[in-house]
Amino acid sequence: MKRYLDCSASDLANISKDDLIYAIRASEGRILVSEAIAVTQPLLNNVTNAELAASQGADILLLNLFDVNQPHIAGLPADVPPEEAIRELQRLTGRVIGVNLEAVDPAFATTHNEFWQMTAGRAATAENARKLYELGARMVVLTGNPNNGVSNQAIAEALKHIRDEVGDKLVLVTGKMHGAGIVRESGSQLITEQDIALFIENGADIVLLPAPGTIPGMSQEKVAALIAFTQQQGALAMTAIGTSQEGADVQTLRQIALMSKMAGADLHHIGDTGYLGLALPENIFAYSVAIRGVRHTYTRIARSVNR
Repeated sequence: MKRYLDCSASDLANISKDDLIYAIRASEGRILVSEAIAVTQPLLNNVTNAELAASQGADILLLNLFDVNQPHIAGLPADVPPEEAIRELQRLTGRVIGVNLEAVDPAFATTHNEFWQMTAGRAATAENARKLYELGARMVVLTGNPNNGVSNQAIAEALKHIRDEVGDKLVLVTGKMHGAGIVRESGSQLITEQDIALFIENGADIVLLPAPGTIPGMSQEKVAALIAFTQQQGALAMTAIGTSQEGADVQTLRQIALMSKMAGADLHHIGDTGYLGLALPENIFAYSVAIRGVRHTYTRIARSVNR
């Protein structure tokens, strides 16, 4: 039973769900989750975006647009079998790997040809969650990409099925970083206490909330109240930057980091679209330093994956 801050690769390789939640909680708001798009050309060509995020201090690596039916992480060595992609990424980085799934609401589903268009292997189903566990993921985030029509109600319903299937094995995270194609669930109405209560009732271990300053109306005070409600119900809270501000200047990222910490975040998420695929690397580093200083940042960066 260690703080995540103190965990080495060997501690995280086969960590149980309960120990992982304890490790996060015991780290007292100093855990950074960096999201990376699995399928885009990596910024560093033959190095995955997730590895680059790890090099800047990220503790948990979250994959977006990862399709369980066509497993692929761009930048991995060419000889890695698809079914070993997540496990190989964990071996290379020494980090816990999470994956996004999307709960599309039939009432708001749209057909579009944008980069984020849905595929069956990214849907928030119990079968896909089971496949992710078998592929090596240890965290699933139920959320939505732009224009895909993901509602809080659909997330809650999908969560219940996933909890029944793999709730004892995977850390379950739920919430939205932006409207995800539903205008009425945007701005200050993006998520309510009623949504949070339903998420937790249906099995959420961690509730995802927009970081202060990333969504219109989501002030530090409003986010703090939602986090307090979440924690009172026994769940953890993760603030998220999902509005491309991961590509803003370093000063802005430091401000968001400190507001999120003052609001009470247990985990801090930074998004995947500084340029397409990953937050600006310097912003990952700056966020890490802002929430825990250089000691823990350098320790995470320097600790060998062979430990």
